[in-house]
Amino acid sequence: MGRDEDTLAHAHGDRHLCDAAVTVYTEALRTGRIPRTALRPAPCLLELALVHPDPQDDQWIRPVPPSAALAHLLQPVIREIHERIRLSAALADSLAPLASVASTDPNLSITVLEGIPLIETAIQNALEGAQEEILTLQPGSSRPADQLRKALERALSTVGRGATLRHIYQHPARYSPTLKTYLAEVPPGHIQVRTIEQTVERLFIFDRTVAFIPANPRRDVALEIRHPALVRYLIQVYEVLWAQATPLTEPLQPAPPGATVTPVQLSIARLLVEGHIDQVVARKLGISVRTCRTHIAKLMQTFNATSRTQLGALLAQSGFADRTPA
Repeated sequence: MGRDEDTLAHAHGDRHLCDAAVTVYTEALRTGRIPRTALRPAPCLLELALVHPDPQDDQWIRPVPPSAALAHLLQPVIREIHERIRLSAALADSLAPLASVASTDPNLSITVLEGIPLIETAIQNALEGAQEEILTLQPGSSRPADQLRKALERALSTVGRGATLRHIYQHPARYSPTLKTYLAEVPPGHIQVRTIEQTVERLFIFDRTVAFIPANPRRDVALEIRHPALVRYLIQVYEVLWAQATPLTEPLQPAPPGATVTPVQLSIARLLVEGHIDQVVARKLGISVRTCRTHIAKLMQTFNATSRTQLGALLAQSGFADRTPA
């Protein structure tokens, strides 16, 4: 019963000396030998071969020198390391010949990235490797300040390597203070920004070799695209949108003479004539539904419309919405 209690009292992790074992082993090294009964609180000393019976009297225990004990204890660890190295080499030899096969398969040039951390890591790796050009398409009218701070740090690092940046935002982004701060910090000549009325989903292209697009509405799944034909197609889409967009340094096309409306309200008018509901209009323009409805109320006041139906009819009849904002 007493031995069981002692064993439980000194229980510890594998290959780890408990306090009792350290005390007993220290005493054995100091005196040269100790009685066997002294091992009761620390039987692990025998298990770890740190002590051995005295060949002249088995009632006494002699310590093994620490250096010899260490060499003995490290033997299984060294064997395990050698085995892992052997296994790693075998796996490398098996998979290396398949690398050339994988690189020729277009289907393997599209990688599904699931989870925001994995997506951000993949984009960050592509960004850090970019040496020539980065193209981005950002739907919406604003981005959180903390995101733009991080974006600024990455942009400064990128232009430091000689790469150029091109961003496409939506028109309301022109009025974002955080975006203005971001653009003011990037050295001139390294960044171009244009805005557009409507845009497709988010798109990043790095050095015309790798692109990232969302794979679901929540944007927590993305596609990393390295297939040359698909990347070229996405670049063509980007260039078409770039040609249609208005440089940030140029004003947007004004509203028709006599109509006291903003370019955003002009865009809303055109979408209303096309039959879109408020939620769709807001999403297409990258503004909130509340802001969209505020603009619609101002349009109704401008055209003296008493209902949404009448506003749509007046817009269609007047040709006001036929003018497409820049």
